[in-house]
Amino acid sequence: MRILYLDLDTLRPDHLGCYGYQRDTSPNIDRIAAEGMRFESCYCSDAPCLPSRAALTTGQFGIHNGVVNHGGTCADRPPDGINRGFRDTLSTGGSLVNVLRDAGLHCCYFGGFGERHSAYWYYAGFHEIHDTAGYGMESAENVTPGVLDWIHRNGARDNWYLHINYWDAHTPYRAPETFGNPFADTPLPHWMTPELLARHRQMAGPHTAQDINMYNNKTDPAYPRHPGELTDMAAFRTLMDGYDCGIRYMDAHIGQLFDALARHNILDELVVVISADHGENFGELGIYAEHGTADHATCRVPFIVRWPGLVDAGTRDTGLHYQLDWLPTLAELLDRPAKPWWDGQSFAATLRNGADTGRSMLVLSQCCHVCQRSVRWGDYLYMRTWHDGFHLFPDEQLYNLADDPQEQQDIAAVQPALRQQGADYLAHWHEEMLASMPEGRTQDPLQVVLEEGGPFHARGHLRSYLERLKSSGRAEAAAELARRHPSELRD
Repeated sequence: MRILYLDLDTLRPDHLGCYGYQRDTSPNIDRIAAEGMRFESCYCSDAPCLPSRAALTTGQFGIHNGVVNHGGTCADRPPDGINRGFRDTLSTGGSLVNVLRDAGLHCCYFGGFGERHSAYWYYAGFHEIHDTAGYGMESAENVTPGVLDWIHRNGARDNWYLHINYWDAHTPYRAPETFGNPFADTPLPHWMTPELLARHRQMAGPHTAQDINMYNNKTDPAYPRHPGELTDMAAFRTLMDGYDCGIRYMDAHIGQLFDALARHNILDELVVVISADHGENFGELGIYAEHGTADHATCRVPFIVRWPGLVDAGTRDTGLHYQLDWLPTLAELLDRPAKPWWDGQSFAATLRNGADTGRSMLVLSQCCHVCQRSVRWGDYLYMRTWHDGFHLFPDEQLYNLADDPQEQQDIAAVQPALRQQGADYLAHWHEEMLASMPEGRTQDPLQVVLEEGGPFHARGHLRSYLERLKSSGRAEAAAELARRHPSELRD
């Protein structure tokens, strides 16, 4: 058996042709999707990068594995404690890679994720680690040559797992200028209008229309596809085209891998999985070029499985799934035992025969830019915020994604029964999670983040950001943020 996992950072599914996108961003990914199953409603449980991959690797929600932030205590896995054996839980069959090892596969990784976040536990179990040395800032041309060489030397062997990180859809959008812009004459999304963009320019918060560079509008000449602010629709086009060019450029490199695998007579029988760690906001909640909330745009990910002989070609599943469900699914398909501490729920029956294994609802979490949890069920997204990350979010929000997929109309005030339903779902989930915490731990890591001063990407930035808001016509928002976050302004 040979398995290829393409881990494509920051890739929104609705920017892929196989998910209905009108721009031709992904011909090679689309080809694989046409030969396998496409999951329409798969979400990372914990966003963004580090918490998401911690959940994928461990099969646990962040509230259980402890990794929910990009800094502070909750950017590290907590120790196993008194019950740690000679080897820890990740090394004894409890992680995604170790399930594959136990099934007899040689496991190889290409990418820079562990170095980027000092998350060296992420490499546990891999026989080979090829760090691409860019800390997540590398482009496809820095990754592909090493992978092609590995395929040439090792592809014909049996029983391997090859996990590849590409970063080209991540900020700053970085497709080489020589790549051009194949989307220059293609339409922009119809829902984005000059009037809406003008309204978004009055909003406060990192990565809002005036502050694409998080807390200011600075640009880097090395990244001309990434504007510092959205002054008009032309700037919005530059930003969106930059993102889509990154996807198309990355897809071309993925095509090189597929061509090499075909030359070695490997591709036809190869299991291919294509996914991402999270998505990206492009105006949802008024946020652009960031993945800093627990909303639909940030947490929904592509999930494509082509498994020859198991999965029917061209099939799709609409059930709600977490990405962390992949670990127990893979364990079942490889006839490996499930671990009692996994939060994931196998969807192997969906792959085998299309059975409905979807969940009734999902809880999505984010503690790196905001402290927020959301409930995704039916057509709705309920959002509860404990720290707004300087976006002036209300404590509770509710969106009807069927009518408003761009999350522009908060209906919490006019749909109190649905708002309460979402709140009840979240409270019940939280009780279940606390009742099943790993031995020796009782505190929700979200609470730890709050006690340590808030999400990593918000700490220490407010004082200078208030001046930025005042100088850019948003003094009223500055005053409200100062009222909400007095601890950020103490000497």
